[in-house]
Amino acid sequence: MPPKRKGPLQLVKREVDEIRKQVDSLVKDVQSQDGSTEDSFRRCQEVQMSAEKTLKRLKKLTKADELAPVGNYDQRKQEEERRLQDILERINTLSLELSPPGPSTMAGDVSKEDGEDNEDEDDDDDEEESDDDDDDDDDDDDKEEKQALKPPSQSGPRIYTVLSDFKGEQEGDLSVQRGEVLRIIRMTTDGWWLAQDSKGNRGVVPKTYLKMGSGVGDEGEDEDDYNDEDDEKDNSNDENEEEESEEEEDQDDEELADDKEKQSGTSHSNWGTVRKALTELDATDVLSAMGAIPSGFRPSTLNKLLMEEGVAYRGSHYVQPELSQSQLSFSDLFLDPDTGRVRARQVRICVCFTLWSCRMIPTPGVGVQVLSRHIRLCAFDGTQVLSNIHTVRATYNSKSPKTWSFSPKMTGILPALLDGDCFLRCNSASPNLGILFELGVTFIRNSTGERGDLSCGWAFLKLTDDAGNPLPNRTYELPVNGGTPYEKDVTVEASVTRGSPAGVFQQLLQARRQPKLLVKIKSVNSRIRAQLSLLPNSLLHCLSCVHLLALHRQLLTDTLLMDRPTMQNADLICNPVLSTFPKLLDQPDLLDALRSAWLDAEIHMSRAHKRDLSYLKQEFVKVYMSSVYFLLHSPSLPCHRWADPPSEEQRARVIYSTLDALKHTQHTTGQSGGPEVFLDPMHQHLAFDVSELTFDLLCVAR
Repeated sequence: MPPKRKGPLQLVKREVDEIRKQVDSLVKDVQSQDGSTEDSFRRCQEVQMSAEKTLKRLKKLTKADELAPVGNYDQRKQEEERRLQDILERINTLSLELSPPGPSTMAGDVSKEDGEDNEDEDDDDDEEESDDDDDDDDDDDDKEEKQALKPPSQSGPRIYTVLSDFKGEQEGDLSVQRGEVLRIIRMTTDGWWLAQDSKGNRGVVPKTYLKMGSGVGDEGEDEDDYNDEDDEKDNSNDENEEEESEEEEDQDDEELADDKEKQSGTSHSNWGTVRKALTELDATDVLSAMGAIPSGFRPSTLNKLLMEEGVAYRGSHYVQPELSQSQLSFSDLFLDPDTGRVRARQVRICVCFTLWSCRMIPTPGVGVQVLSRHIRLCAFDGTQVLSNIHTVRATYNSKSPKTWSFSPKMTGILPALLDGDCFLRCNSASPNLGILFELGVTFIRNSTGERGDLSCGWAFLKLTDDAGNPLPNRTYELPVNGGTPYEKDVTVEASVTRGSPAGVFQQLLQARRQPKLLVKIKSVNSRIRAQLSLLPNSLLHCLSCVHLLALHRQLLTDTLLMDRPTMQNADLICNPVLSTFPKLLDQPDLLDALRSAWLDAEIHMSRAHKRDLSYLKQEFVKVYMSSVYFLLHSPSLPCHRWADPPSEEQRARVIYSTLDALKHTQHTTGQSGGPEVFLDPMHQHLAFDVSELTFDLLCVAR
């Protein structure tokens, strides 16, 4: 009988076994130092290319490609993918070992090999003069093939010119000056090249400080040593090299400024630079290759905006008054002369909603420790963020790891960070305006201890229909997409959508496995609607803090529109509340402390006092000064850090103990908000700064 034909999956499995044997053999040769480093590096590159081709072919396979039915096809395919990913990780590690950045113990050997190669090339040139034209053509073809197989880290010596001064900061660096001509001995993938100057000194130099060519005609003198028969070929090669050098020079000029900033900081080892590039800049690629995260996970887009843009996308920026185009008045802050209060303003979009839950969200898996599961949300029109970025942390249940819930039940007030009841005010006229929900995970890698912020998917809720009418109040089930908000048709997890179900029952099962976010648009009472109408034109925050934001808005109006001598007066205003209140929106635990202190004060108020706005503003200032303002200057309160459990626990203890001690002092003295709190030797506080006591309109106004 003829042997049975093997299916594609079985053939790939045999290829994976063969690649694994090659990697094991290569590792043994490297450990035993059998063979040169160049040969080992070349073998490593060939094995890596073979593994990548096999992985691509494996991902394209489907169950329909098999010649006969295969049991547990998806599971077997995933096992082979994991094996290939493990092999690629070993190859990457081995490649870095064989091509280390900067100088190493092989530097001397490389120079010797370069000298021998030059001698061999001279001998070959002499021999080539006596060869026929056909032999010359064959040799040229062989050389081109060898150069194509030659890795960039092992390319031959070339002449480069220094673009800018570089001062070595650690052992092994080569200090160079602008205009100096260097001979590059080794080019490595991390950007630190081994070079030799005219005096014979050797060391590593950043490639962004170099450009191809000497600029003084050295290459012309070197070319005179070649025979006359190769002149035409050399001239054509020089023209190509000049074109490439111009392109590289443009790229180098763009990267030079960024590289100078990196060099001006604290000194790091070259291996530290490589590790940073692998773990921080391309963390998702590394974790994806390890199989630690699903394929649809990406670096968090909204977290990047929060970290890189300063306060531009934070709530502390959006609660500040916005200047008009003339910068002589405010565009979102007006005073009602009849009542002396803030004039209510209606915006195009004012919606209240509740985050219910997230279902079927993939877990990052092993290798990472999750510090926080959360949703970052903002107003979005498909191209840009139109409001501040608000964060709501999800609660996690180990019995249901793929389900996220919000607004857990607890005694006392619900922390603002866990509150899923939010509001959005936005005055944008974009027809595609909606709310962008980015599901995120803050993690720490177990192997390296480095932190990161990943996006587990995103959902978008358009707030108007095709006719421009607002959406009705009901619960919406939003599909969670993978990738970034600027990517389309990316699934969170590839295994969920693999294959096309034939039956109705299979379609229902697959629909239930799709990640979803449940959001409910709701209405609020008239009191909350009136408070919302006093807030800025663009703001997204939790509903439980609306009354505090409205009181802050009243104080802002009194200070800027009533108490100032003229509207053109831009002098510093002594108002500690206005100067420090925006900081609370970036520190939710302090905002909760103010909510708790204000709730205790409201309990002891009569109905008449609650209706008296002037009395409320006076009491709010007293409560603020005797609670949160004191905490902001407490030396025992650590700095706020996102998703850091030890810091959060310590801050919670300090806030609770400080508020309890202040309450005891107030009950004993019968006064609140007085300066005696800061003069009490039992309560230490930091030194005051003018910026913490005064409100600078020119600096904070938008």
